Amino acid sequence: MNSLIKAVAVALVIAAPVASFAQSNQPVTRAQVRAELVQLEKAGYNPSASDNTTYPVQLQAAEARVAAQNGTAQAATSDVGGVANGASQSGRPEVAAGAKSIYFGR
Repeated sequence: MNSLIKAVAVALVIAAPVASFAQSNQPVTRAQVRAELVQLEKAGYNPSASDNTTYPVQLQAAEARVAAQNGTAQAATSDVGGVANGASQSGRPEVAAGAKSIYFGR
């Protein structure tokens, strides 16, 4: 019985990566790509008017509008790609009020 459990566990470990692929291996047809582009253009995306700095934001906004029209929330919750929100700063760290530098007095 113990060897049966080990064999099942090994089979699950080997089969898990195969089952984790969510994409299909079938190629997308030209008609499907064209239909998606037409749908994005109807949602307000203009591929000829965008530049490299506004391309991702405009495309993602159009995809979100298409997803809202289709009733799917995939575009907003996708784990792939996207733009991180937030900010970053550089420079020296802020010193708390009343704190002295480690080099104070030398």
